[in-house]
Amino acid sequence: MKKLLALFALTASPAMAASGKPFFSLMNTDFIVTIGFIVFVGIILYYKVPAKITGLLDARAAQIKAELEEARALRDEAKALLASYERKQKEVQEQSDRIVANAKDEAMTAAAQAKADLQASIARRMAAAEDQIASAEASAIRAVREQAIAVAVAAAGDVLAKQMTAEGASASIDAAIAQVEAKLH
Repeated sequence: MKKLLALFALTASPAMAASGKPFFSLMNTDFIVTIGFIVFVGIILYYKVPAKITGLLDARAAQIKAELEEARALRDEAKALLASYERKQKEVQEQSDRIVANAKDEAMTAAAQAKADLQASIARRMAAAEDQIASAEASAIRAVREQAIAVAVAAAGDVLAKQMTAEGASASIDAAIAQVEAKLH
């Protein structure tokens, strides 16, 4: 307490002395404000407000750190799901390439068969005309099928591309998360 009074005595300025009012008087507003401030700081320290504020800030920092870790984990999981869907897309593309290759092989086989049928049709005039009509009909059906396959492959590519919207990707991620949860339980 003596140190406090000494501090007050040192803080008394010549301006205070010139005003004619003593510093340690209840009539001096500066003294009252100083006393009020010291009491306020004392109350804050008595109730350990700085420690509580520090504790609240530490708790908030821990919560933010946990949320960041969770966000990182979700981002990593989303990246894994995206990689999985990209692999599936590649597999679908490879499968469509195999379908096209098989269709080309069938077309080549059909062409070879048509050639053999044409040679046989030369030997038999009447049967040759009927065989040629049947072969042309089969080739047209194959061409239509090949075109349908090509259109289906293109449509599948367009559908896959259109499904990769933000909502589609979000739905795919949600579905994948549900699958992961189902497999974990």
